[in-house]
Amino acid sequence: MTLTDDLKLITAAALEAGELARDIRRRGLEVEYKEDDGTPVTNADLAADRHLTQRLRAARPDYGWLSEETADDPVRLDRRRLFVVDPIDGTRAFLKGQPWWSVAIAVVEDGQPIAAVVFAPEAGETYAAAVGLGATRNDAVIRPSGVGELIDCRMVGDPLVFGHWSWPRPWPAMRVEQRSSTAYRMCLVAAGDFDAAVAPVRKSDWDVAAGDLIAREAGCFVGDHTGAGFRYNRARPSQASLICATPALAPLILPLVQHIGARK
Repeated sequence: MTLTDDLKLITAAALEAGELARDIRRRGLEVEYKEDDGTPVTNADLAADRHLTQRLRAARPDYGWLSEETADDPVRLDRRRLFVVDPIDGTRAFLKGQPWWSVAIAVVEDGQPIAAVVFAPEAGETYAAAVGLGATRNDAVIRPSGVGELIDCRMVGDPLVFGHWSWPRPWPAMRVEQRSSTAYRMCLVAAGDFDAAVAPVRKSDWDVAAGDLIAREAGCFVGDHTGAGFRYNRARPSQASLICATPALAPLILPLVQHIGARK
C-alpha cells in the first residue's frame, strides 16, 4: 500500500470516529475511571476505539495495533508497520463540552510515523501529513511561525507548569494557554497558531505519534528534553517528555528543560 492509500484510510476513519463520538455525547455519556491512573474514559472513547479497530484492522490485517483503549499486545513489536491510535485525545475536554479534543491516528513503520491525521471535530479542523509530503490543515499547507524569542511567545500547555518553583531556571513571561489534547497542541504549533508546546512529563506514543509527523513535516522541532527525536513501537510505548517548537525556539527551550531526566 502507498502512503497516500494509508493517509486516505486513516483520514476517513478519523472523521467517522469523531462523528461517532459526538453522536454518543449527544445521546448521553457514561463515565468510568481507569484503575491505573484514575483518568476518565467514556462510552464514546470505547465505541470510537471499537470502530477504529474494526475499520483499520480489516483494511490492513498485517499491521500491528497500539491504542490507548485497547489492551497492549506484544505481537505489535514484531510488525514492521502498525497503527498508533488515540480514539479521543483530550477526554476531559470532551466531557466538559470544550472543543480541545481530537482523534489521532498514525501509521508507524520501523519506529517512525509515516502517515498521520489529527481530527478536531469541534474546531472543524483536520490535520494530515505523510513523510516527505508536507503537512496540511483542511487541505491547506501549514508552516510554523517565525517566532525566535521565548519572551511573549505563544506557548500551549498547562499555565501552572511554567510558573512552578521547581524549575532551576525560570521561564520568561509568555502567553500560555491550555489545550487538552496533546496531539492537537502539536498541530497548533505546526500551523503557527502557537509557537511551542512543552510537557515535562511522560507522554504515551498514542498522544504524540500523529502530531509528531504533522509538526515535523510542517517544519517544527519535535523531541524530548534531551533534544533527541522519538522512536515508536518499543516495549514501553511512551516518550520521556515533549518539546514541539519552531526551529528558532527549540534551542532556547532545551537548556531550560535539560534537568528533567535527572529528577526522575
